[in-house]
Amino acid sequence: MKMVFLVLPLALVLAAVAVYAFVWAARSGQYDDLDTPARRMLHDDVPSGGQQGESGSPEAGETVAEDAEPAPRGADQGAR
Repeated sequence: MKMVFLVLPLALVLAAVAVYAFVWAARSGQYDDLDTPARRMLHDDVPSGGQQGESGSPEAGETVAEDAEPAPRGADQGAR
């Protein structure tokens, strides 16, 4: 019976904290848009490397990373 006097208030405090966290999240807009983040991963990303224009293809005179020569191995490591 003594354990009930310890566990019951602890459970009530934990429930109150959970309700407060939910109310805070709902008021701060955390649940406003649930669909877009899930669908964002389905959209194609712009290929990485090189500067690209708004159309997604390299502008005239720009190079794509695949055309450039790779740096020698260890060149990015400074003298230690």
